Amino acid sequence: MQPDELLLILYKEARKRIVAIAGTFAVVTLLTLVVGMVIIPRNYTASTTILAQDSDIIQPLLEGRAVPTGVADRAGHARQIAYSRRVLEQILDIGGWSSRNPGPIERDRLMEDIRKATMITAPRPDLVQIDYRDTDPERAWRVTEAFGSLFIEETLAAKERESREAYEFIDKQVQDYHAKLLDAERNLQDYRSRNADAQPGSAVDVNSRISSLRTQVEQARMTLLEQESRDGAIASQLTGESAVSAVQTRENLYRTQMIELRAELDRLMLTYTERHPDVVRIRHQLEDLQRSLATEQQRRAQSGTSAISSEEAQLNPLYNELRSQQAQARREAAATRSRMGIAQSLLNEELDRSRRIAASESALAELTRDYEVNREIYQDLLRRRENARVSMGLDQENRGLTLRIQDPATMPLRPSGLRFMHIAAAGFALAIALPLGLLFLLVRFDPRVRAPRQIVQKTGYALLTVIPAYPTPRERRRQTFKLAMSAAMVCGVFLVYGLLFAFKLSNA
Repeated sequence: MQPDELLLILYKEARKRIVAIAGTFAVVTLLTLVVGMVIIPRNYTASTTILAQDSDIIQPLLEGRAVPTGVADRAGHARQIAYSRRVLEQILDIGGWSSRNPGPIERDRLMEDIRKATMITAPRPDLVQIDYRDTDPERAWRVTEAFGSLFIEETLAAKERESREAYEFIDKQVQDYHAKLLDAERNLQDYRSRNADAQPGSAVDVNSRISSLRTQVEQARMTLLEQESRDGAIASQLTGESAVSAVQTRENLYRTQMIELRAELDRLMLTYTERHPDVVRIRHQLEDLQRSLATEQQRRAQSGTSAISSEEAQLNPLYNELRSQQAQARREAAATRSRMGIAQSLLNEELDRSRRIAASESALAELTRDYEVNREIYQDLLRRRENARVSMGLDQENRGLTLRIQDPATMPLRPSGLRFMHIAAAGFALAIALPLGLLFLLVRFDPRVRAPRQIVQKTGYALLTVIPAYPTPRERRRQTFKLAMSAAMVCGVFLVYGLLFAFKLSNA
């Protein structure tokens, strides 16, 4: 069928079934109204925004001394607090659910419904937004406001509790390590009191003392060797000296000089003649010595003395000097030997002391290491305890993390989600589309001939004329009545919607 034919047929069918179409319109719209008013509840959503500020003027001043507690995931932290059982118990009291004295199962179901109706988000890192949906606008407002207040209260209490617990834990560790430090110090002092050599710097002193004594022993040994060598040299000299020496007489001296001069004369005669001045001089000296020798022999013969008298014998002074030096060298060697023995004895004592120090060094090192480790940990814990004390003071005065209501919750005046006008518009659209769709399906799939052109298409014969149908007066009256009834039903629907809308405006 052509579009104009289809529209004409639809119009005719609509006039025939005007009452059914109007009835369908009224039933659908009224059912939509009932669904929107009774079955589908109206939800009201209240919202509040909480501002969380991590930094203020105190944090830069106390940087490195205080650790303000904070939360990175604001939304997750808010959900943990808001969905906790303690907070939901208070929400049941504030929302009025506890007044019905629900049982344990009913209370759990109400808490689960509250969790589902609550949405917590973080639009920005420093903002937390809490949205609560309820069928009662006043209750939605009260619950949302309570959620904001309880979140701030629980967050600040959790921060204060966290800092206090941290301080108490560190303080307990300080006390424990103080006891350990005192115990380690007592053990170290007891060990040092029992071992005189286990003193700080003992090993250095002993090593320097050993080095000094070794130097003294080596020096004494070298001195002793020198003195013994000197003694040996003096003893060898003494073997070639006699204790008594004989003094030569003038006769012996003259003879000795004559021997020397004759030797000199023989040497000169090998080179010079008898007339050489040196030869002549030596001959004159020999003559003089011979006259002197003769005179001395004549004098001794007159006196009657022997060749060597008692006056000509005396003690050897060189021998006495060597004996004195030998005695002095032996005394010095004895003193050096005694000094070297004393130094060697002291060296042995220091070596024994060094071995004792080395034996006690491992135990002393272990005790010292325990003391040093405990002292370092104790001092670090003292600093941390003071930092924790300052942090606890900040949290007690709410200085570390500031929470405040940025946008307080307000009473919702309009329901959220599908409103009544949306349901009414959907109902009107469905009430119009449903009968028109059924009417179109009827015309489309009805096998009856509804247009003159269909006869020509089906039979192939030419159509001579078309006789129109004319309604009788009775049919006209019946048609008018149907139109009036249909108009009344449509007007009744609009009247009901208008009265309901006026009632809602008056309540608002």
